[in-house]
Amino acid sequence: MTAINQLLLQQAEEFVKKLFDTKVDPSFHFHNIEHTRGVVKASQKIGLHYQLNDEDMVSLLLASWFHDTGYSKGSGVEHEKVSQEIATKFLTDHNVPENIIQKVNGCIAATRMPQQPTTLIEEIICDADLYHLGNGEGENHSKLLRKELNKVLNMDISKKDWRKTNIIFLQKHHYFTDYAKQNLEPSKLAYLNKLIEKNEAEDDEAPESKKINIDKEKNNGDENKSDDDNPTEKPKKDRLKDSRTERGIATMFRIMSANHMELSQMADSKANIMISVNTIVLSIMVSVLFNKLQFYTQFIIPSIILATVCLAAVVFAILATRPNVNRGTFMPEDIQQKKVNLLFFGNFFNMPLPDYEWAMKEMMNDSEYLYGSMVKDIYYLGVVLARKYKYLRISYNIFMFGLIIAIIAFSIASMYPSE
Repeated sequence: MTAINQLLLQQAEEFVKKLFDTKVDPSFHFHNIEHTRGVVKASQKIGLHYQLNDEDMVSLLLASWFHDTGYSKGSGVEHEKVSQEIATKFLTDHNVPENIIQKVNGCIAATRMPQQPTTLIEEIICDADLYHLGNGEGENHSKLLRKELNKVLNMDISKKDWRKTNIIFLQKHHYFTDYAKQNLEPSKLAYLNKLIEKNEAEDDEAPESKKINIDKEKNNGDENKSDDDNPTEKPKKDRLKDSRTERGIATMFRIMSANHMELSQMADSKANIMISVNTIVLSIMVSVLFNKLQFYTQFIIPSIILATVCLAAVVFAILATRPNVNRGTFMPEDIQQKKVNLLFFGNFFNMPLPDYEWAMKEMMNDSEYLYGSMVKDIYYLGVVLARKYKYLRISYNIFMFGLIIAIIAFSIASMYPSE
């Protein structure tokens, strides 16, 4: 980054810090200078990962500094618009080019909920603004935000209601950049499942206490009867422990399935990029280059090399995304012997609904069969992923090394004039 841009960022930091110190109400426990610094740090980290050019990087960091300055004007309603006005005035006073001002304003606008970024740097600042959800600090920041809302808006949000609000928000939220999906999404999902487990545990405790009271009434008020008097019934502590174990297993499968699906979507996206790029190159070669080869015969061999490389890369990218579906049927003995995985559509899509309902009920009544099917589902998802990434790696290697060879061939051919 140039010295001029570094100086500009330093001046922006000083301006924003002074604004928060003098204009922003201390009741904003979450939307404060510490949160802003965290967003700047996260934006820089993700921006460096994507190797942004100088203009995009400075625009991103300026937007990160100014994105919450609108809280200096009051309650924070429409603070993004106010932040844009403050940023525009500061940047105009410092003779910043108009294209950078537009990018800064675009990034600030993208942080408005629900987030709707349209460019890479807008995606980065959106992920940076909620970076804390996936870096292990989600719970601490959530407490600060609840404290802020209760104070600023004169509300009284209970812990339970706030937890439910956070669960709904986290279930709807998704990161935009591949970096955040790989590095932040797993931790965010773990935090979400922790909230769900805690919420379910609290919901379980109320019925349990009611059950105890009912049991006492049935025993004619004998309140001194202990758990040992009824050896067939588990103590409450053991029942809660079993319940939490079940939820822990369900959470593990949920996280693993979500991670596998994210990786599968990334593989499909990479394959789509490879197919798009190479088909564009092939279409240009067919429509433009091949018609000229009769006049430039020295480029025939390099053209054939490039066409072969593109075609091979496309073939392997298609192989990576080509679906493989089973026959879609099963026999009753397959269910009785626990051979078929009913969680995968390829094993049942040709079966009548009554047969499938019967099979699902059999599986749900057998915990060993149910967990076995979930394990098989995870395993075969992993097998499919391994195949996808194997073909993708071959496709990218062909494209990378083949492109180098083709460029070298074109360079050599250009030294020899056509005959």
